[in-house]
Amino acid sequence: MNVDLTNRVALVTGAAHGIGQAIADSLAANGAIVHYTDVDVEGAKAAAARSANCHSAFMDVRDESQVRQVVTDIADRHGQLDIVINNAGVNTLHHRVPIDEFPREEWDRIVDVDLTGLYLVSRTAGAIMRKQSFGRIINISSIAGLVPLRLQCAFVAAKAGVINLTKAMALELGREGVTVNAIAPGSILTEGTKKLFYGDDGLFRESVQRMLAHVPLGRPGTPEEVAHAVLFLASPQASYINGSVLTVDGGWLAGYAREF
Repeated sequence: MNVDLTNRVALVTGAAHGIGQAIADSLAANGAIVHYTDVDVEGAKAAAARSANCHSAFMDVRDESQVRQVVTDIADRHGQLDIVINNAGVNTLHHRVPIDEFPREEWDRIVDVDLTGLYLVSRTAGAIMRKQSFGRIINISSIAGLVPLRLQCAFVAAKAGVINLTKAMALELGREGVTVNAIAPGSILTEGTKKLFYGDDGLFRESVQRMLAHVPLGRPGTPEEVAHAVLFLASPQASYINGSVLTVDGGWLAGYAREF
């Protein structure tokens, strides 16, 4: 997919690996000046070094002052900030348990990154975009934000929060020339899902076929397939799309009746 993002300045959180890296790479390949940010700064630096006009920075989305500094520095450096992809996110590997057994510290860790971190980045970026009367904010949620799944209460709560926060921001910022949309991926083949499902030693490998039985395409998606959806929403061609949630799930939710 090719779109013209020449001279657009983009920030991608969680861009060192997986979906975030694929998104940042796609934006860069289409002409944007991309800032790869992550707590894994060495990974972000290596990823950004593969493309011209790309930069990297350490940013922990849970750190309010750091978020404000990094986002503001990017806007000051280029005189603009046009595209923000809120991709940074975590889930739990070892605490797939009912809510009465779910540790409070794990709840705080997931909600702090997946929801509060997104709010912190969007708050600073939104102020910049309002002043310039243009912007694209794209939030990475999950199908778990649209349907209930067992044994991951913090993740589903945070991702559902992302969905409604996306719509609220779309209402608030649309008249200022800023669109806000979300992507809801299904099962995507990343290092994280390999540890859960698709690797030879995946914690829940025995249930992977039951999960894929709900996906009409019969396979997990790729980070690049998520990146293509993000690229479209960031493009000039998506200028009248605001407050939408685009599922990238192989059709999983089209026939959703129960979780696996």
